[in-house]
Amino acid sequence: MSGGFRAGIQAVLFDLDGTLIDSAPDLAGAANRLRELRGLPPVPYAQLRPLVGTGARGMIGGAFGLGPGDAEFEALRDEFLALYERGLLQQTAVFDPMVPVLQALEAAGLPWGIVTNKAERFTHPVVRGLGLDRRAGAVVCGDTTPHAKPHPAPLLEAARRIGVAPEACVYVGDDLRDVQAGRAAGMATLAAAWGYLGQGEVIEAWGADALLESPAALLKWLRLA
Repeated sequence: MSGGFRAGIQAVLFDLDGTLIDSAPDLAGAANRLRELRGLPPVPYAQLRPLVGTGARGMIGGAFGLGPGDAEFEALRDEFLALYERGLLQQTAVFDPMVPVLQALEAAGLPWGIVTNKAERFTHPVVRGLGLDRRAGAVVCGDTTPHAKPHPAPLLEAARRIGVAPEACVYVGDDLRDVQAGRAAGMATLAAAWGYLGQGEVIEAWGADALLESPAALLKWLRLA
């Protein structure tokens, strides 16, 4: 492994949706198809995009104003997930600026992995379809370990699979939970400002070690550019 990057960092871990890949068009599309089936007009994409990080709960909330405590929520969630599963890769793609970043990590001999709260049934087909499965050193999903983020367990599992100590990893994500999970795992944390970001605290208040305005900024942080 090359030693030409930031001292102490031996692996980079990424959140998936909103950090490594742009899946919002397909997730928002499934939510609006659900509305269409009920004779309702579509919700503007810009309104749904920030909610993608909270998965089906966010999409149902944004599309119907319903949450887990509502009587119709579970049926809508299951129908939404079935619709989404049939169109996982219609528009989903790796963020264009992330392509050279992954290439640079690989050229430097710096392994990288994926830690997502997305369930395995959706994650693995997407990761395979985008050709990332052959490149990622680890893919840990929301149901791979008994806990999902913000619990540190998925990040610790990814570090174990890659074969590096947690404190030698940096975790990059676009949600407060990513920063919370990374800090709990003893990792450096970087907040991805190009992501979905949610509707809670502003990104500057998350307490990340650094805020990345673009994927290229990761290479600068790692001292690879």
